[in-house]
Amino acid sequence: MLVRNWMNPTVISIEAQASMAEALNLLKENQIKTLPVFDRETLVGVVTDRDLKRASASDATLLEIHELLHALTRIKVRDIMSRKPITIPDTFTVEEAAEVLRDHHISGAPVMDAKGRMVGMISQNDLFNALMSLTGVKRRGIHLAFEVEDRPGSIKDLADIIRGYGGRMASILSSYDRAPQGFRHVYIRAYQVDREKIGAMLEELQAAAKLRYLVDHREKRREIFAP
Repeated sequence: MLVRNWMNPTVISIEAQASMAEALNLLKENQIKTLPVFDRETLVGVVTDRDLKRASASDATLLEIHELLHALTRIKVRDIMSRKPITIPDTFTVEEAAEVLRDHHISGAPVMDAKGRMVGMISQNDLFNALMSLTGVKRRGIHLAFEVEDRPGSIKDLADIIRGYGGRMASILSSYDRAPQGFRHVYIRAYQVDREKIGAMLEELQAAAKLRYLVDHREKRREIFAP
């Protein structure tokens, strides 16, 4: 899942010589948290809602109302923006983009193509949308978690049991993180499972692997079988 497929290609930007008031209005009108800052056609920085709040607090808290309004038009974006902005290549995966945002404690970043042109913005919300698509959560259905022996065919065995009860796979994810040596954690989301036979299905699944939990989004049912 590449950033180019999940970014927002509609870029709301601002010029470096624009006022702080203009930046505030753009953020509010477009319900965004980050504005790329350009000097003509060159990306020279970014300004965020945090930058604007910090500038307001430091420059304007003791001013009278009319002086505050004047300050917002007097302070320029170039004076408060973050220079040398963190950018993300459009060929990065969404996981790599998430790592960049986390490591730099930012909520979004400009996306650049191979020619160094800005082609979009990627934000935490975009990454959340990618995660929901990857896991198939929008299909609701049943979410099952297992601790599975790390051997060829172990995941297929579980999927075949679920399919035997009418289930269709929305997603299958696995991870070795926090799993015992020789095992892995497997997360299966399925829909169209025959609810009248779910008890029998769970018995078969528990005979094949360690079932950790079940979440049935449609029936609002949660069962924890193992930590």
